[in-house]
Amino acid sequence: MLRGNLVVGQSGGPTAVINCSLVGVVRQAMAQPEIEGIYGMLHGIRGLLDGEFIDLRQESEETLELLCQTPASALGTVRYKVKPADYDGILDVFARYNVRYFFYIGGNDSMDTVYQVSEAARARGYDLRAVGVPKTIDNDLAMTDHCPGFGSAARFVASAIRNTGFDTEAMGDSGPIKLMEVMGRNAGWLTAAAALAREAAGDPPHLIYVPECPVSEEQIAADVQAMYDRYGYCVAAVSEGVRRENGTPYAEGSGKKDAFGHEVKEGVIETVAEIIEKHTGMRARFDKPAYLQRSFAELQSPVDRDEAHQAGVEAVRAAVSGQSGVMVTLVRADSPTYALEYQIASLANVANAERMLPREYMNEAGNDVTPAFLDYARPLIGGPLLTYARLAKNLVPKR
Repeated sequence: MLRGNLVVGQSGGPTAVINCSLVGVVRQAMAQPEIEGIYGMLHGIRGLLDGEFIDLRQESEETLELLCQTPASALGTVRYKVKPADYDGILDVFARYNVRYFFYIGGNDSMDTVYQVSEAARARGYDLRAVGVPKTIDNDLAMTDHCPGFGSAARFVASAIRNTGFDTEAMGDSGPIKLMEVMGRNAGWLTAAAALAREAAGDPPHLIYVPECPVSEEQIAADVQAMYDRYGYCVAAVSEGVRRENGTPYAEGSGKKDAFGHEVKEGVIETVAEIIEKHTGMRARFDKPAYLQRSFAELQSPVDRDEAHQAGVEAVRAAVSGQSGVMVTLVRADSPTYALEYQIASLANVANAERMLPREYMNEAGNDVTPAFLDYARPLIGGPLLTYARLAKNLVPKR
């Protein structure tokens, strides 16, 4: 039994359920006699380095319960690239506060941070249990079937494209082409989830473009024209990372980089809209829900919420059992109905790796999903979307 204090933080882009994982960590930690203080670092690793902690044991159960339906990062988030020199500072802080349990809720870069902290502690001989709790709406972490946060974001994207689809159809010839830009710099999981909006054949989205399936300007224009000719309007989900046939992104480089060295891209939806107008003569309008995709708690998936909470619980269980340098993974059971198992993966196999949308989840033309993707994603959004009415439209004879 390793006695000491626990520190937990949140990092990267928040999700609608990231606080559920925090609550899972706190509740399970309270049940462990070896865990004494339970501290939350404010604004991730940056706050840890500055010794900015709050006492999570003093939060009420009512607050914890409400946190499970509260979006964004309750502890505050950060995009800070940990430098090699920082790891000694991190361990010094741990020693001062007798921190023996370290949990970080985040995505790819955050998992690398947990891995490096674990390795630094091992090298120094400091007894520490460091565990990553997965989180990302991009759904691109390796070694896990899916990531907490994805199911709720997928529910939002499906709902948003469904609603804008009804709006576009109602507009008739005054606005027949609608594009929606969806998050996903390299992976198309979230854009593909727009397909969950469909109730019947012909429902939007009519086209889906993801980074894993490069597409030419000519194909985009031809696809849109074909859908307009068939349905009288066209709605398309476009990933922010969609690429041309030569692999270059449609988005333009801004000349800026984020804290982790990723180039900031801009203007993808504007570029695609201009292409459609140039080739077809039709004006394409667009929606950019942007950060709403990750923060719309009213469309929280109950499945996502429960799984995010349990991921936090399992992280603490793994740590008190002696594991470190690992991440909780969600593994789909091989059963006729949706079921889940929680396992542990080495962060050496997770850190800085990306899991792309498999090619078999997209059709041959690369502009729509296959039934296999729908089978994968549908259980994660927590039930069907609202049912909408459609008028029978029985025409009165003209006089």
